[in-house]
Amino acid sequence: MDDSRYYKRTIVKDELASSHLGEIRTLRIYLPPGYNELLSYPVIYCQDGEQFFNFGRIATTLTRCILDEGLEPAIVVGVDVDVLTRTSEYAPEGERHDTYCRFFAEELLPYIEGKYPVRSDRTERILAGDSLGGTVSLHLALDYRSLFCRVISLSGAFFDLTRSRLEREDDLSWLEMYMLIGMDETDVTTERGTFDFVRENRETKAVLERKKAGLLYLEKPGKHIWGFWQGELDAALTYFLG
Repeated sequence: MDDSRYYKRTIVKDELASSHLGEIRTLRIYLPPGYNELLSYPVIYCQDGEQFFNFGRIATTLTRCILDEGLEPAIVVGVDVDVLTRTSEYAPEGERHDTYCRFFAEELLPYIEGKYPVRSDRTERILAGDSLGGTVSLHLALDYRSLFCRVISLSGAFFDLTRSRLEREDDLSWLEMYMLIGMDETDVTTERGTFDFVRENRETKAVLERKKAGLLYLEKPGKHIWGFWQGELDAALTYFLG
């Protein structure tokens, strides 16, 4: 099978100087096949941008879904992260977490929306992340609900602090989540310790359902690795763009 046509898209590397973060952040921008500046597109904002593009192969997957399955064309914005500060930015207790969220909402969005024809309604913005990337994506939606209401979580690291944050909400019916967890993720070692991600996601699912969030929750055979998440990205994208 000739897959060459799946590579007929554009990926732009860009840099954004952030006054909040005090540094330059690398961005990867995917423009879909047939991209036209006169049109408008939904946008997917990915934490761990380099990993989503290199290990998740999101550009190839989305192009295939657009060309073969009629999925609505979308723009993808991958936000790179330094592994040395990733936990500090993505974990809700991290010292750079609030600053990172302000960068995302107050600097990244205006920059992208001023440069690319992305739609600005919150239902046309999707936040996506794996592990702690799923965590910060959910917290961004909770803290900036006028901007975000759709989240793709691939094995999200949802622990006590996140559930406490959810418990403070009276009604989450505005929130839509796609939650995937691998059934082999019962003993995952992270910077913050070893966790049973299956149990943590099930407990978080229960809170989300009680608060009336829109939720597609999936448990499938898989480990806490991109080899698992990559094969599930098409379904996640189709859930919101199909």
